[in-house]
Amino acid sequence: MIVREALHHAEQRLAQLPHAEPALEASLLLCEVLERSRTYLIAWPDRDLEPVRLAAFEALVERRRRGEPIAHILGRREFWSLSLEVTDATLIPRPDTELLVEHALALIPKDASWLLADLGTGSGAVAAALAVERPRCRIIASDVSTAALEVASRNFRRLRLDRVDPRFGPWWEPFDREDPIDLAVSNPPYVAEGDPHLALGDLPHEPREALAAGPDGLDDLRRIAAGAGRWLRPGGWLLLEHGLDQGSAVRSLLNDAGMDEIETYRDLSGHERATRSRAPKRQI
Repeated sequence: MIVREALHHAEQRLAQLPHAEPALEASLLLCEVLERSRTYLIAWPDRDLEPVRLAAFEALVERRRRGEPIAHILGRREFWSLSLEVTDATLIPRPDTELLVEHALALIPKDASWLLADLGTGSGAVAAALAVERPRCRIIASDVSTAALEVASRNFRRLRLDRVDPRFGPWWEPFDREDPIDLAVSNPPYVAEGDPHLALGDLPHEPREALAAGPDGLDDLRRIAAGAGRWLRPGGWLLLEHGLDQGSAVRSLLNDAGMDEIETYRDLSGHERATRSRAPKRQI
């Protein structure tokens, strides 16, 4: 079988899968097997596939057809132009979370030597992006999952991000009071338990504890908001990703926690997707 035919058959099989991108995913899987770029597939559509390669490709297509996320099959996902290892112990980094990075960078001066925190780092995607863009900053990346923290640590080492310090523990617990944080970011679990979306797409294959947070999806956002004033330096920033219908609730949580300068950012679709706030400055 030649390249073009193999891709066509794979696309037909993947077209049955909801939320799939058959042409893109088929080409990514074949590139993985051939250890070639997508340019190669375009340039050599009539190249014969060795039987061993074809069998390996069909096995990967079958895994995807059964619903396994493409990122888990490939073992990696791109985020902020960085190739990151992902496993079933971590959330798959998503483009929506790049909004969190964009607004964090807008608050951090380019020459700053701040202490940053990534609460619930998962694969380390947000911490890695911030470390690349603000190399003078030190970053503490916390997570309560040892398996996720191992994945993040491998990503930091491979990207040579030696100013990122992975620490085990939930939310603020791994931090020292003597070392106040200038800016903290978090993409915590924010889906309500029982939400039907948990059964769709890639979500059934991702760690439930990294997705769902209580009956209203706000349990972890509450914990983070409540601890912000204690762990941030006076005037320090907190940025939170949340569900598109949770903006008002998150603003209330931050207001109740005594935070200032609360503002919600919208994504490209106009949905409220992330909210910032600032710890009160000390009175002179």
